[in-house]
Amino acid sequence: MRDFHEWFSHFRDSICDYSYYVDFAKVYRNVDAIKVELNILNSLIGSPDIEEDFGALVNRYPAVLRCIPVLLAVRASEIYAVDVDGAFLYDFAKPNQSAAQYREFMRKTGLFSLMEKHIVHNLVDYVTGVETGLSSNGRKNRGGHLMENLVESNLQKSGFKRDVTYFKEMRISEIEQRWGLDLSSLSNGGKTVKRFDFVVKSQNDTYAIETNFYAGGGSKLNETARSYKNIAQEAKSITGFHFVWFTDGKGWGSARHNLEETFDVLDHLYNIHDLDEGIMGRIFR
Repeated sequence: MRDFHEWFSHFRDSICDYSYYVDFAKVYRNVDAIKVELNILNSLIGSPDIEEDFGALVNRYPAVLRCIPVLLAVRASEIYAVDVDGAFLYDFAKPNQSAAQYREFMRKTGLFSLMEKHIVHNLVDYVTGVETGLSSNGRKNRGGHLMENLVESNLQKSGFKRDVTYFKEMRISEIEQRWGLDLSSLSNGGKTVKRFDFVVKSQNDTYAIETNFYAGGGSKLNETARSYKNIAQEAKSITGFHFVWFTDGKGWGSARHNLEETFDVLDHLYNIHDLDEGIMGRIFR
């Protein structure tokens, strides 16, 4: 019998790698995609008649409009704006407003002031900074994949091959169709769409895997523990099917009691320490 408290003592504060903080490769790709248009817009910096020059520029090079949203740190190509003069939806991919209205947008958002007053000297450098900031906002998404990547690398080290002996992001319906299992108890008779992070197929059994890492607490942890406890209990009645959960992170400190309840009923609940100890080679038979 494993001891929960001893197992929990190995939970880690973080698994952030060097690429977690900023994805510079993506930053550079995004900037390169609009570098020509940004350099054209650079001609407006310090302009004494920026509104007139902007109108002439848009008429000659309408593609420069697609750069405007990122100057405001907006990913979307459409921006909605409202004031006492009315409500406007600006499309910067397929222009839907007059040149005069786009000038209004530039003036009221402060972009004209940014350029004409030399607050910035090069829009390529400026957008590189904007993209770096937007990339930092994506840390939560990158963090969510770190545990997946760690588990997958251990699967591969243990000799499993992707799309041969293990599969990534499989829905319950796909598992049922591929291996003829009845997982209706997990999907509420097919009414709930459930997707597992990984599925490992051994000679005799199918293992559905979930992975996560929580550096911080929150109500989601209790919900996750309860949900996986239910899956663990239902899975025990399905011949040839096993549920495996890899989790870690000091965030579980605020929900350790719910995690312990799941630990008591789920045979295959593991942390990063277990991975380091070679658990992959002992689970799948």
